[in-house]
Amino acid sequence: MVILKKKSSDIPVRIGIVGAGAVSDYHHVPAIRLDPRARLVAACDASSELLSRRHSEWGLQRTTTDYRELCADPNVDALIIATPNDTHVPIAVEAARNGKHLMCEKPLGLNAAEVRRMYAAARDAGVVHMTAFTYRFAPAMRYLRQLLHSGALGTPRHFRSQRFLDWPETSWGWRQYRERAGAGDLFDMTIHRIDFSIDLLGDLANVCGAVARFAPRDRSVQGEQCPPSTVDDWSSLIGEFQSGATGVWEGTTLAKGYGLNGFGHEWAEINGSDASAVYRLHAPNQILLGRTGSDLAAVDVPSEFLKPASSPRDLSQGEPATVFRYDLVWEFVSAIVEGRDAVPSFYDGLKAQVVADAVLQSHAQRSWVAIPGEPR
Repeated sequence: MVILKKKSSDIPVRIGIVGAGAVSDYHHVPAIRLDPRARLVAACDASSELLSRRHSEWGLQRTTTDYRELCADPNVDALIIATPNDTHVPIAVEAARNGKHLMCEKPLGLNAAEVRRMYAAARDAGVVHMTAFTYRFAPAMRYLRQLLHSGALGTPRHFRSQRFLDWPETSWGWRQYRERAGAGDLFDMTIHRIDFSIDLLGDLANVCGAVARFAPRDRSVQGEQCPPSTVDDWSSLIGEFQSGATGVWEGTTLAKGYGLNGFGHEWAEINGSDASAVYRLHAPNQILLGRTGSDLAAVDVPSEFLKPASSPRDLSQGEPATVFRYDLVWEFVSAIVEGRDAVPSFYDGLKAQVVADAVLQSHAQRSWVAIPGEPR
């Protein structure tokens, strides 16, 4: 049965979270609490102990260790999936079959074939589907996009992305094993930058890339021995956009001295024929802007780009590099209430996954890889 999208007359939107760990606690729960159109009603996690804590911390109506119960629950309208990468497909497909709107953490799957299944299931069910590509919502990124698309930078020529983190070289848990995560830095961090580069500059035509692993991560934080990592902790690619622009991306979790209060170093730059502009995560309410004869200098993001126009988020509250992340849920709920597609969608997650897969293929083959188009 196809469930047709329609404008919701039932407010608030009742949300269940599958995966009650740190990402949900840091991003999604505060965002739901901020939105008067939404209510967190349920949570699912494999850990009964964690669920017991979240029941009181989050003020939940119900908890369960079986995601299928939330998928079938008529008192749940939408699900946020924040579980290990290898579990996303069955949860999303089951939820879509039951008419639940979906937001899922990236990467959507272990490879593009899995993501195609998720996208097709949500598309065919007529439910809202969204990929949690957080950084699209940073004020500086939103303003950079407007500058680019308005022509203020001229013809875009080069895109450049750096994401440098100084993380401990201890175990990442499930995230450091290929069979559960798919890849390491490439799927966890660089895929965000692949996504917003496509949003800024359009589809990629060809890429070549490489990944590497330096830290064994064979000890836990407590010093207990564990199987060593099988995923990358450094990733890079060079790309050619269909527009003719070029791109260079690099990400690492082993850049010593790049702590920056836990936010790390993020730099995304566009060089156009008329001007250059830079987004930085640690200064999300400013961009750097420069032209020939005028060096790059900080420019405040105009107020209309600091948050969605109808968001109740108080701009004077919270750490700027954190609070823009709450706009993920605002967009998700807005799409449900307004009966429209969410941005970025599972389709956007699929396009980024195809490129990330091509990086692994390129590294294995030591060659350039063409990026195929993805039908909607």
